[in-house]
This record gives sequence, C-alpha cells and structure tokens, in this order.
Amino acid sequence: MILIDGKGTAASIRMELKDSVEGHVLLGRRAPGLAVILVGDDAASQVYVRNKEKACADVGIVSFPHRLPATVSQADLVTLIRNLNADDAVDGILLQLPLPAGLNSHACLEAIDPQKDVDGFHPVNVGRMSLGLPGFAPCTPAGVMELLRRYGLSVAGKKAVVVGRSNIVGKPLSVLLSRPGEMGNATVVLCHSATPNLAEECRQADFLFLAMGRPCCITGDMVKPGAVIVDIGINRTETGLTGDADFASVKDKVAAITPVPGGVGPMTIAMLLKNTVQSWQSRMQL
Repeated sequence: MILIDGKGTAASIRMELKDSVEGHVLLGRRAPGLAVILVGDDAASQVYVRNKEKACADVGIVSFPHRLPATVSQADLVTLIRNLNADDAVDGILLQLPLPAGLNSHACLEAIDPQKDVDGFHPVNVGRMSLGLPGFAPCTPAGVMELLRRYGLSVAGKKAVVVGRSNIVGKPLSVLLSRPGEMGNATVVLCHSATPNLAEECRQADFLFLAMGRPCCITGDMVKPGAVIVDIGINRTETGLTGDADFASVKDKVAAITPVPGGVGPMTIAMLLKNTVQSWQSRMQL
C-alpha cells in the first residue's frame, strides 16, 4: 500500500516556486503579490489565513492583508476588491470564506478580476475549466490532480467515484477527472447525499475521491480491493483529525491512500501559491 504524502509533495512544490520567484527577483523584477481579505473574527478563518500568509512568505510572495470588521458593508467590500483589481502590485486576490451573515459571497467573488482569481471560484474560471481552456482551477481539486500526476496514478480508462458535490471540491474535481488529456479520461460518477446504494457505487470504483465531511463513513466493506482512495475530508473529532474514510478498515485493501492529516490539505495551499505565481508570470510576461 502506497501512502500518498501530500505534505512532502507540497513542500517540493513550494521549493520549486521559491526557486522560480527568487531567480526573477534577483534579476530586478518585483515579487508576486497576493491580497488576502479576511472579514470578521472567525477563529478557523484566522488560522487558515495565517497559514496562507506564512506559506506566501516562504516562497517569496508578498502578502497584502486586509482585515475588515464583520460589520463592513457589501458596497465597501466590493469597492476594496475593485481597488485590488486595479492594483498592479497584486497578482492574486483571496477572499477568505465563509463571510459573515449579511454579505453576499457570490457577488463578492464575481467582483474579483478573473485573471486575479487564484482561488478559481469566479464563474469565468469555472466555465474555462469546464471547457478545458486556460484558467485557474479551484485549489483543492487542482491539488488532488497534482498528487495523482506526481505519483503516476493515472485515472485514464478507470472508474472514478467522487463522493460529494460541493462547488469547491466535488463538482470541479469531477470535471478535471473526466477532461481529455494526460491526467483525465476517467469515467466519473458523482455521488452525494441523495445517491441510492452509495456503498455499491463505491465498491465499483478504481479511484475513490471522498469529499463529504463525514468522519470515517467509508469503511473497508465499501472499497474495491486494489482501489486508490483520495480522502479530501477533514473532520475534527474527539480523537483528533480524521478523514471520510475509516483508515484502519480500508488501508489493507487499497493500493494507495492519502492520510488525514498530511494528504490533500497541504496541497490546497501549495496550489494557491502556484496559481499566484502563474498569475504573476503571466502579468509580468515571464
């Protein structure tokens, strides 16, 4: 059984990005810039933002933090986003979700310039991803695809079952897996809470992608021998963090699996950094 090391893979990606950024900065070019908008005082969001800002510093990306009170108006938040769209020092804009009650996250995300939408949530980037055109893919699905590529785990001609249909993970991941190309060409089944006989769908999967947010709900009897499990679920329990897969009961049946923690999670931030550097390279014509 292969334990897919997302933490180590993410560290390799960060090093590659750091080398690229440092090389151009030594030639006198400005460093890439990421604007980070945090609204309110949600504790989890504050931790996520600090981790992202630290990761940016590690690879040489300049962070432009914008901390706003939960009472900020929709109009003022959109004005800030538009000002960042026009700021030549900003290559990417990250709006930390969820937003406090009373703010329209969809309207705020749509206000971001698609060319600076390094989270890959803007409808333009979602559409371009669906059509196989250049653009930014959401960071977690992109991180999953990068893990598969670096471990040589091809889904071509295989049955891939995605469990979870969120706009952030499940839906875009199903698109990426089914697209033509080197890392696509899977036959994808997208399952969710209304899927009848979920266990049987899972048992037919060569690749099983779990993104429900339900701790240990996929057990060994639901997994095909020799399958690959990519566990995207991160659940806080009394015993610590756990994924959607019951690791103890599936580990001896699978060919490869991502651990939780240390699997897909670190890849999400790594792909945010990669998207930011790609935006900077494009805008600087490097």
